[in-house]
Amino acid sequence: MAIDFTMSSAQKAVQLRARAFAEDVLAPLLYQAEHESDLTTAFVKKKPAYIEAYRQGIATAMLPAAYGGGGYSCLDFTIATEEIAAIDPGFACTVLCNGLGLMPVIWYGTEDQKQRFVSAATSDPSEQYLGAWTAAEPHQSTHAVNDIDDPRSLSDITLTATRRGDHYVLNGSKKWSSAAGWDGLGANTQTVIVRTDGQTVGPRGLSAIVVERGTSGIACHAAPRDEYRMGTSATIEFHDAEVAADNLLPGSQSNGDRVIDRNFAWFGPMAAIAAAGVARAAYEVSLRFSKRHAGSSLAPLSRFENVGNVLGEVAARIESARYFAWRAADYLDKHDQHGEIFGAMCKINVTEMMFDCVFRCMQLVGARTGDDEFSFSRHLHDAALLPIYDSGNMAAQRRRVRGIMAHERFNPRAALDDQAVYSPSLAEGVG
Repeated sequence: MAIDFTMSSAQKAVQLRARAFAEDVLAPLLYQAEHESDLTTAFVKKKPAYIEAYRQGIATAMLPAAYGGGGYSCLDFTIATEEIAAIDPGFACTVLCNGLGLMPVIWYGTEDQKQRFVSAATSDPSEQYLGAWTAAEPHQSTHAVNDIDDPRSLSDITLTATRRGDHYVLNGSKKWSSAAGWDGLGANTQTVIVRTDGQTVGPRGLSAIVVERGTSGIACHAAPRDEYRMGTSATIEFHDAEVAADNLLPGSQSNGDRVIDRNFAWFGPMAAIAAAGVARAAYEVSLRFSKRHAGSSLAPLSRFENVGNVLGEVAARIESARYFAWRAADYLDKHDQHGEIFGAMCKINVTEMMFDCVFRCMQLVGARTGDDEFSFSRHLHDAALLPIYDSGNMAAQRRRVRGIMAHERFNPRAALDDQAVYSPSLAEGVG
């Protein structure tokens, strides 16, 4: 019996709807936005596309239907993400950050918290709701969060949440919060990793708490252009900010490191398929170029052996990247969104491979890659960011892989046999 890679009719509908949105709604706004020197202004120029994505249910598609979301599986959302990322991975990230900000509520929150935060996200009358994920911190020590090859990075999270009656008081700062909001003053809600137990050394003293927009004692600074990553990020400062104790996700208490690992596992196939989308866009541009231009010869470039070989190799890599992302997403769906090692492996392999694909496509077009009509400056920029974005391939992602593999209970055939690889004891090896 063959393994079936054919999309179901429902998945094909997801793909076509996302493609129509990306090409008909998002693409026309992209040119003006990407030529803005100010990041916040550029972000806001794509706001009409976001509102339409919200209306169509794309912006909240990853959230459970029980709370008003689209009820997409990880695999369904991976399929949709490729279509949007092929036009603009930054916009895809803006949408994905709703998942990064709210999936921890679904996994670790109470029913009341799900109704309060997730249902509010899917029923915003302004159709502008943005969620955010806030974990990383500024380099306040030599062992900064996500520092290369440093297992102590999570131990150095210093944003404290001190219990005082029915509130937690937050003090400290965060960097690269995943959404600065439409006005640069913060997202509607952000899930923040905080240190709730100052007596516990290491990552086990961490928890996750939902912070709502407008909370006093919080200053949000949108990232300048030279710190642009994907979408629009922010630095958040907390000065005696009071957050209701009911906003702490109970399943995350002294478990914040696991929240981080699970969230990045969920995002792994998304980052990978975004890279495949970027490479797909570059490949299609170079393929059209090679068929229409002859260079110094009479025959189109596509007729030359080396050009054809490069295009064929790039196309094959994109196909393999897509199926790896689909497989990782499918594995996560089958194992309760736990698959930390496979989400990381997928993200590492695909994003690095796709960067090489984009660069090789640029070589085929040659000196004209700088022309606006080909958009290669944007494709190369996005392809270069994806390996260092989302927990960093050379930092937490590779540390996550080797930490789990080194555990004596790790099963190297787990993916092959479709068995669960995750367990709390294995997760301890992440570092």
